[in-house]
Amino acid sequence: MPTATTNGVELYYDADGDGETVVFVGDAGYGAWQWGWQHAAVAGPYESLVMDLRGTGRSDAPTGPYSVETLVSDLEAVLADAGVRKAHVVGLGLGGMVGLEAARTTARVRSLTLVGTAASGADIDADSLYGAPHDPTALRESLTPALSDDFRAEQPEVVDQLVEWRGMEDATPDAWAAQIAAIADFDAGPLYEVTVPTLVLHGRDDPVWPVEGGRQLADGLPKGTFESFDGARHLVTVERSRLVNDAVVGFLESLDD
Repeated sequence: MPTATTNGVELYYDADGDGETVVFVGDAGYGAWQWGWQHAAVAGPYESLVMDLRGTGRSDAPTGPYSVETLVSDLEAVLADAGVRKAHVVGLGLGGMVGLEAARTTARVRSLTLVGTAASGADIDADSLYGAPHDPTALRESLTPALSDDFRAEQPEVVDQLVEWRGMEDATPDAWAAQIAAIADFDAGPLYEVTVPTLVLHGRDDPVWPVEGGRQLADGLPKGTFESFDGARHLVTVERSRLVNDAVVGFLESLDD
């Protein structure tokens, strides 16, 4: 299994498909399961690369707090290990912040897709998304702000699967706190410095990362476009997976024109 090492920290990643690389960078606390609906949608015409943030999944969990800048260095290490010079970055929440910072400070980013992301972590309270990995009841309850009531009622088998995956892959309490610290301290700075094409996607009913933050982010980016989805909360990638996948693939294909 491929791993990259940076400053003694081993970072796990996996890749599938051919073509330009699309790297998925996840939200705080969540394991790679969060990209299960998008990975297959891009693998084939593109190389789909999913990495475990430090603190989650099979990556090391060094003592925190972490910073977005540190996570950008992790992303660069993974891309270098995979032999990728530039990638299309798809980020959710914290992962979107990592993508923004990478686009502003490195030459590694070809385009950005930012899901449930804001330009600042000052007003984000993500604690309600956390569930202790060893506690299935807590994991299930913590999906309330992530998935709408309708989705959880209509697709209980998906919820059961998420609870199982989260128990195996999600961050420990210490690693969660270290990742949340990266959100709290983040400010994107001048958005005009992020000049790559950017698609911003958001669930309209996201109670943790409010949709207005996503709209303002897109408005502030020189090449930003915005799309939101009715009835969806933070994990719009799960609730509206088909629509999100169509938006992401359509965006990527438009860059080849």
